[in-house]
Amino acid sequence: MAPYVYWFLLALGLVILELATGTFYMLVLALALAIGGVAALFGLSESMQFTLSAVAGVVGTLVLQRVRRAKSAHEPNQSLDIGQPVQNVSWRKDGSARVFYRGAEWDAEPEHKDTPHEGPFYIKELRGSTLIITHRKPQA
Repeated sequence: MAPYVYWFLLALGLVILELATGTFYMLVLALALAIGGVAALFGLSESMQFTLSAVAGVVGTLVLQRVRRAKSAHEPNQSLDIGQPVQNVSWRKDGSARVFYRGAEWDAEPEHKDTPHEGPFYIKELRGSTLIITHRKPQA
C-alpha cells in the first residue's frame, strides 16, 4: 500500500477515537495526520511528511488551547451555589466576612465596598473558594 493510505487510516482511527472522547484534541491530531497523508500523496519525502504532520499537530493543539482558554474566560459562572442565601458570621476590618453556608464557614467578600453589613445576603459569584455576596438575590 502507498504511504498516504497509512496516514489517512491513522487519521480515520483518531477521528473514531474523537467520537468517544469529545475533546477535539484527537480531531486536531487527525487533521495533522491527514496533512501528513496529503504530503505523502504529493510525493514529498518521509522527513517532510513527518515534519508537516508534527508542526500541524503542535500548532493545532496550541490554537485549540488558546480558543478554549478564551472561551472559558468569557463564560459566566454557572455554579449551582449562585443565588443561595448565606448567614453572616462576622465582618473583618478589611471589609471581608466569614459566612456560614452548607454547614461550614466560608470567606466572603461583599459585591461592593459600600455594601451594608446588615440584612440577608446571597451568593453572587465564586472566586476560587471565596464567596462574593450581595443583598439582591441573583438569578441562578
